[in-house]
Amino acid sequence: MIRIEALPAPTSSNDVKQWGRLSGAALPWAIYQLYQRQKGLYVVIVPDTTTALRLEQELMVFFHEHAAEVWTFPDWETLPYDVFSPHQDIISQRIKTLYSLPRLQHGIVIVPLNTALLRLTDASYLQQYSLVLKKGQQLDLTALRQQLAAVGYRAVDQVMEHGEFSVRGSLLDLYPMGSTLPYRIDFLDDEIDGIRLFDPDNQRTVQQVHEIELLPAHEFPQDKAAIERFRIRYRERFPARSEKESLYMQVSQGLMPAGIEYYLPLFAEQTVPLFSMLPKQTVMLAVGDLEAAAARFWHDLQRRYQDRAIDLLKPILKPQELYLAVDEFFAELKQWPRLRLSRAELPERAGQSNAAVADLPELTVNHQLKNPLEKLQQFIIDIKKQQGRVLFFVESEGRRESLLQLMQRNQIRLQQFACVEEFLTDQVDLGIVIGSLEQGCLLQNKTKTKAGEEPLALVSENELFGQKVTQRRKRKHSQQISGDTIIRNLAELSVGQPVVHLQHGIGRYQGLQVLDAAGISAEFVTIEYAGGSKLYVPVSSLHLISRYTGSDQNNAPLHKLGNDSWEKARRKAAEKVRDVAAELLDVYAQRAAQTGYGFKLDAEQYDIFADGFPYQETVDQLDAIAAVLADMQAERAMDRLVCGDVGFGKTEVAMRAAFVAVNDNKQVAVLVPTTLLAQQHFENFRDRFANWPVKVAVLSRFISAKEQKAILEETEQGKVDILIGTHKLLQDDIKFKDLGLLIVDEEHRFGVRQKDKIKALRANIDILTLTATPIPRTLNMSMSGMRDLSIIATPPAKRLAVKTFVREHEEGLIREAVLREISRGGQVYFLHNDVATIEKAAADLALLLPEALIGIAHGQMRERELEQIMADFYHQRFNLLLCSTIIETGIDVPTANTIIINRADNFGLAQLHQLRGRVGRSHHQAYAYLLTPPPKRLTKDAEKRLEAISALEDLGAGFALASQDMEIRGAGELLGDEQSGQIESVGFNLYMEMLEQAVEALKAGKEPSLDALLTQQTELDMKLPALLPDSYIPDVSLRLSFYKRLASCRDEQELDDVQVELIDRFGLLPDAAKNLVKITELKMQAQQLGIKRLEANSKGGVLEFAERTSVNPSYIIQLIQTQSKVFKLEGGNKLKFIKELPDTNSRFAFVSFMLDDFAKHQTGAS
Repeated sequence: MIRIEALPAPTSSNDVKQWGRLSGAALPWAIYQLYQRQKGLYVVIVPDTTTALRLEQELMVFFHEHAAEVWTFPDWETLPYDVFSPHQDIISQRIKTLYSLPRLQHGIVIVPLNTALLRLTDASYLQQYSLVLKKGQQLDLTALRQQLAAVGYRAVDQVMEHGEFSVRGSLLDLYPMGSTLPYRIDFLDDEIDGIRLFDPDNQRTVQQVHEIELLPAHEFPQDKAAIERFRIRYRERFPARSEKESLYMQVSQGLMPAGIEYYLPLFAEQTVPLFSMLPKQTVMLAVGDLEAAAARFWHDLQRRYQDRAIDLLKPILKPQELYLAVDEFFAELKQWPRLRLSRAELPERAGQSNAAVADLPELTVNHQLKNPLEKLQQFIIDIKKQQGRVLFFVESEGRRESLLQLMQRNQIRLQQFACVEEFLTDQVDLGIVIGSLEQGCLLQNKTKTKAGEEPLALVSENELFGQKVTQRRKRKHSQQISGDTIIRNLAELSVGQPVVHLQHGIGRYQGLQVLDAAGISAEFVTIEYAGGSKLYVPVSSLHLISRYTGSDQNNAPLHKLGNDSWEKARRKAAEKVRDVAAELLDVYAQRAAQTGYGFKLDAEQYDIFADGFPYQETVDQLDAIAAVLADMQAERAMDRLVCGDVGFGKTEVAMRAAFVAVNDNKQVAVLVPTTLLAQQHFENFRDRFANWPVKVAVLSRFISAKEQKAILEETEQGKVDILIGTHKLLQDDIKFKDLGLLIVDEEHRFGVRQKDKIKALRANIDILTLTATPIPRTLNMSMSGMRDLSIIATPPAKRLAVKTFVREHEEGLIREAVLREISRGGQVYFLHNDVATIEKAAADLALLLPEALIGIAHGQMRERELEQIMADFYHQRFNLLLCSTIIETGIDVPTANTIIINRADNFGLAQLHQLRGRVGRSHHQAYAYLLTPPPKRLTKDAEKRLEAISALEDLGAGFALASQDMEIRGAGELLGDEQSGQIESVGFNLYMEMLEQAVEALKAGKEPSLDALLTQQTELDMKLPALLPDSYIPDVSLRLSFYKRLASCRDEQELDDVQVELIDRFGLLPDAAKNLVKITELKMQAQQLGIKRLEANSKGGVLEFAERTSVNPSYIIQLIQTQSKVFKLEGGNKLKFIKELPDTNSRFAFVSFMLDDFAKHQTGAS
């Protein structure tokens, strides 16, 4: 065996070398060492995408600062002949790699085998269609827009994804393919004045740059010439049926349907293998058994071709037109210097060498032992005797701190290093770096600091903790979403939707309109009321308008302008609101007054438990955990709602809370809506607490009466620490010795009686509620501060949004959906929620899909039978589960990534979201098909629900669904039937505002006043154009949004933030927009002084004081006496000023000076 550094490398095109014994981290280490020895271009071909992603991740650990030299040419992540196109981020990465390949002098390029087999467009296409934009370059913006469209970029209102651009006045936003962030380009006439990178999430500038390179948005040409090539070749290949085909017609019109990638050879001038794009000096590294992988791929490819070739409506190309044949691929490969890398040991013969690598011994940390690190300590002693060294690899900074603390407690001192290279050049024996390795190894290594050979142990967390630590996936950076942002941005306003004006009632929004008064332009919101009368609301008064949510929006109770019906409705609602506020406060007061139990946190024990979590926590998850722990340690009863989408890690939050309770000798009850979920929680809790002296039990119909009786006795005696069950847990015969924490999963699935029982417990014990889609009442109790709320909106690593399709029930679609899932080794849920016809549905599916193995599960089956079916599905004994909604809160099956829901129009929004959450539990793209009858047979509510669920594909959408569901159903369920009429009459948003004010008033010991809600903001009219011109922000809804934000600013900081965002996104403010911002600033200042109205024009103006103004009256009298030519008193509360103010600057300067002067002379001011 030879040290990796000394293994012989191939030198010429016919030279083939093989290295064996490269297990665990030895494979990336060997590639890294080869690259360090001889920098060049190495193309690493691996059997599949999983290996490619893992190898990329592990090479990054060794390359560290030189990570840019590691490239991946990713797979499309679709199946051959698929009806889906690859994710835009994947296309972006592929184009960047293809464009760079011919010019790469050195680097590592990782390629999955099926990607290496694919025929590609000639590299000259990318060179020919690329553009370079530089600062100072003369360029016609209109011509550039046409060029961008020609190379596949899409014009949008706001740039968010690769391949998009947006033009607003003299600004061009652009997200080039291959770029990590989008660019904003400023034009001054026809010259590029500036180029800057910006963050698409907050639109803020990140960095100024001098030039950018624009690559085409597609891997193959799609211009007029390419479309003509497609038309000619399509007719040649499919002469009998070409002209009428929908694909042919769509492409002829310039429309590219999903899955068009599998017609690439019809568009490209010629196709070439990947090898033809590589520089001559490239060395090929072949990892694993590529021959077997290629044979498997071609077998599956031909099977898919045969399945789809029979579809007369969509002809497809032959496999050999799209992919290299196996013989062809290996013939190409033989033209290059090759190095085969294998994990297995190779027989000794010429050209084959085995690396001096060994597997690590058993090093697992065992907390049950007196010395948990006994094996590791012995290993370190043995390594040190051989003059060796040990380097530990951890996934993140948090994991590093955790491992350092564990080591320190056991007298092992590790030194931290930034990278592997830094450790190797140091003389320290024990080090730790941040980096993800799946499996470590023991190497014979020669270092720069010690003579001779010495063992070097690379130890991953998996060796220490015995399970996979992370599931990180390289994908577009995930957007951090705050709870406030989600609440604020729940819905947008569109023309025709009902709105509530605080003073005039409910009308319909009819858009924005610019009106001229005395030659001055201003923008107004138009609201149409009953009888067709219209109200024009100045944008400065948008704080008075909110979106109406109550009854069905088409039947919203519109008011008439000028009569008292609105005033009566508002007063009546205010009276009812007071009663509701008192009831809510009563619950709140009981919680606050009754001293709860303050749990003691054993930090050392808790850290050990937390370290047992096998994944990297998301930021939101850590925030939720911290909030729960703080609540539990406080001496008041916790009542916290943790809202997070299905599979976002709420259960771990609950487990941490349960650990703290049990560790402080308290019992925990876990209440779940279904038996299946109880069983799954039981297994999860039991596994998680396996290394701790904690007894977990479950009460469900899956256990015998005898077992149940024993559990109840042990619970009463305090021998059961965590008891999991359905609503049976709330029965009077279940007695706990010392219950400290109740965890409620999916509260909205329980009935009224069960909710009342939970409510009765609230004041006495800590309650943690977990939900994916909160019911509106729960959500709004949280939003109004009656319950504490934590939102987990960040998806865990490796999760992709579920692609959702609403389609008419059609057998061809069902067959395609099932086959595409089972052909990639996955499983399918087919939801048919009618037990009476489920057997017939199974027979129909068996005829349609002879390839599928079908199982049936529904709630009327015997308990044991149901449990066995679910277990068999989990263990992949069959691949299609025909089921009822019993799976809604069922067990997690990571390999089930397609769900088909029959008669989806019969389900509620929250239920559809829950069902869709059954899939997408792994890193694979998941699909949900919502099957419906023909559109004519759908109700309007069903249409809205299906539109909402398909629009909200984004991970983390569960929170927004609660609001949308409320809008669709009407808000009657919010606070019970008694209140639903009041909500309907004034709208949900105003109702909530009234409720919040009533709660605040009662908290302060005052009676709620409707007048407090109607406190008018200052009216300020400077007789100047004050608006956001449509040439500045063309998008109406975006303009409306900024008007609303400006009108709602509460202080200068908020106003400054809006102004910075406007300039950053849309360019320098035009004069009318500057006026609007300045007027908003003066209005806030006047409001604080108690000025009701202020008007200024070229000759002076007038201001009207409110009854409770803070401006000192004696100072006003002094002003009138000392400056009688300027100031005059009109009536009891108006101050007139006479002053020549001919232009904008003089008018703003005078009013600003006057308000500053008043601020210095307030009642009580020194």
